[in-house]
Amino acid sequence: MVEKHIGVAKLEFDKALAHLHEEYAKLQVGRAHPGLVEGLLVSAYGSYQPLKNLASISIPDPKTLQVQPWDRSIMSSVEKAIRESTLGLNPVNNGLAILLNIPPLTEERRRDLAKVVKKLAEDAKISVRTARQTAHNAFKELEAAKQIREDAKFLAEETLQKVVDDYNKKIEEADKAKTEAIMTV
Repeated sequence: MVEKHIGVAKLEFDKALAHLHEEYAKLQVGRAHPGLVEGLLVSAYGSYQPLKNLASISIPDPKTLQVQPWDRSIMSSVEKAIRESTLGLNPVNNGLAILLNIPPLTEERRRDLAKVVKKLAEDAKISVRTARQTAHNAFKELEAAKQIREDAKFLAEETLQKVVDDYNKKIEEADKAKTEAIMTV
């Protein structure tokens, strides 16, 4: 019974960590990475769709992204979506594909990105704490309903805290690695 709640909490911890890595992939760190643009919503065929569903995204060199729509008729929509995004990239349409040159990061931009990285890591830790609290409440309910004894509740909380500590360590390691990648010139 207790194991089920710990398992549910672990799933939530995994989701928080996966979300953190997804958000880190979207950050522009001065190198071309498909994650920068693949989630952009493009108006095509009467609805908005992620760019990754409409085009192939490749990296011809470390500072350039190439977006090649499978249907050339949506080229201007893709270009518009990139131009209007918060990425600050200027798309160059060569008729076959859209090229995006990734500018080098300034020192100020690096510091700003490092702050964003810290905030994303803190958000992930908050998600972990929330899932932990949900599990703690479930343990208290089980104890109140006399389905587990007090010592079993404390043992479950101790086990859960070890798992939380492991996930917080993973989050801190991801934070440190991403910060180092950003601050490296």
